[in-house]
Amino acid sequence: MTQEERIQKIESYGKGHLQLTEALKQFPKTMWSFKPSPDRWSIHEIIIHIADSEANAYVKCRKLIAEPGKSIAAYDQDKWSAALHYRDQNTEEALELFRRLRLSSYALIKALPESVWSDSVGSMENETATLDNWLEVYEQHIPGHISQMKKRFAEWQKKRSD
Repeated sequence: MTQEERIQKIESYGKGHLQLTEALKQFPKTMWSFKPSPDRWSIHEIIIHIADSEANAYVKCRKLIAEPGKSIAAYDQDKWSAALHYRDQNTEEALELFRRLRLSSYALIKALPESVWSDSVGSMENETATLDNWLEVYEQHIPGHISQMKKRFAEWQKKRSD
C-alpha cells in the first residue's frame, strides 16, 4: 500500500463512528431487535459485535506495533455473541465504547512513522499480517456492517408487508 493510499484509509477508518451513527438513523429502533432467522444477527446484536470487534482491533493494532513477530489470538464472534448475550447488552454503551476505542486507535496510527508500518508483522488469525492488513480489515468493517444492517431493514420491511 502506498503512503497516500494508507493516509486515505486511515482517514476513512477515523470516520467509522460517524458512518455508523449516521447509518443507524435510517433504521427505526423498534426494529433493531428483528432477526430474520435464529442464526442471523439483529441490528442490536451487530452494534454489540462492533464494540467487541473494535476492542479486539484495539489490542491487535497495539500488538502489531509493540510486539512485531508475535502471534495475535483470534476470537470466535459467534461464541462471543451467544456467551455474552448480545441481545441483552446496551447499544448506547456499545456505541460509546466503539467511539472511544476507534478514536484512540485512529490517533495512534495517524501519528505512526513509516518505518512502523513496514516493521509491524505478526500472525493474525493464523496468517501473516502487517499493520496495513489490519487497517484494510478494520477500515472496511463498519461499511460491511452497514450493508448488513440495510439488508436486515429490508427483510424487516418485507416481513411487515407480507
